[in-house]
Amino acid sequence: MTTQAPQPLPAPGHMGVDYEERVDFDRLRRYRLDRAKAALESSECGAFLLFDFYNIRYTTQTWIGGALGDKMIRYALLARDKDPVLWDFGSAVKHHKKYSRWVPEENYRAGFLGFRGAVAPSVGLMAEAVAEIKSMLVEAGVADMPVGVDIVEPPFLFEMERQGLRVVDAQQLMLDARCIKSADEIMLLNQAAAMVDGVYQDIVEMLKPGVRENQIVAHANKRLYEMGSDQVEAVNAISGERCNPHPHNFTDRLIRPGDQAFFDIIHSYNGYRTCYYRTFAVGSSTPAQRDAYKKAREWMDRGIAGIRAGVGTDEVAALLPAAEEFGFGSEMEAFGLQFAHGLGLGLHERPIISRLNSMKEPVELQVGMVFALETYCPAADGFSAARIEEEIVITEDGPQVLTLFPAQDLVVTNPY
Repeated sequence: MTTQAPQPLPAPGHMGVDYEERVDFDRLRRYRLDRAKAALESSECGAFLLFDFYNIRYTTQTWIGGALGDKMIRYALLARDKDPVLWDFGSAVKHHKKYSRWVPEENYRAGFLGFRGAVAPSVGLMAEAVAEIKSMLVEAGVADMPVGVDIVEPPFLFEMERQGLRVVDAQQLMLDARCIKSADEIMLLNQAAAMVDGVYQDIVEMLKPGVRENQIVAHANKRLYEMGSDQVEAVNAISGERCNPHPHNFTDRLIRPGDQAFFDIIHSYNGYRTCYYRTFAVGSSTPAQRDAYKKAREWMDRGIAGIRAGVGTDEVAALLPAAEEFGFGSEMEAFGLQFAHGLGLGLHERPIISRLNSMKEPVELQVGMVFALETYCPAADGFSAARIEEEIVITEDGPQVLTLFPAQDLVVTNPY
């Protein structure tokens, strides 16, 4: 009997059309807010106060970009049985009222807390903000219940406590809410990966002696934005003697004949991120480079084979090599080289799968989880290394890989 391959997941393009079902953004917005509300209802909290800009996007369905979004000036309040309230930066409020009508107009408010301390807390902006939030909690009848906060500046936390609010952690609850992706989220994650597929084709064509690492980074940024990326968070470009140990960055190093080179492309499409490594040899490859790649691929395939709903993350972590197997003295020193991390609006969501943490508190894998699995193997020559990463969604039928640029064998670019 022939076993059919799973039906490919859709990555239909950037437009909405009338003749195919694609991403339903209204459905996506409802799903995310419903998940956040369910997390709140299941907790001891009367409200969540959210500063993490991924949590703000998840609950209010708004975004103004990383330059302002990560300055701790935007915040959202989600109280029981209430619509979210968002305090945002300047004219963004008017824009939300005009174009983001799924939140009641009066729930979009101007707010500013000081650009992470650039305006001193003594000015009173934080005290005024906490007083306003407290009055809303009183009105909602939840002021006597804890307030769940995800991330916070210390002066703001101290002010909440000074005004009599009891603060607890909401980040754990919000990460749990974001862990299971809907069909719309999976489609956006897949579309983001499809864009990187194309960038890797470009890299294969341009990866030759005389090209600099930063030129490849520049081209990847250009192509991703041309294809519709809303944020290129990072592109790692690592070649030659820089491959081992892994520096997690890029330089202006010139690519040379016989280099092993690997890249990580991290960007988002409609907020949904990729983390997508590929390794190449430039012109030719050595036995040491091929052996390292083969081992990294074996570890990857072993990890993927162990992934399915109902399996514990400790069982998957046990399939990955121990730190000592590839030249490290401890799992802490080797962290990030053989592991998996959830993907969504954030780059590092749940589940985090590694020997460092998963053996202590395993988590059961579930249908709808999406994560990136990474392996790394130093070569016997002492400076080359292989790095592979596959993005995986857990389906009813098992794991399905979203990252489709060929990686089963070491690809040699522009062979001599």
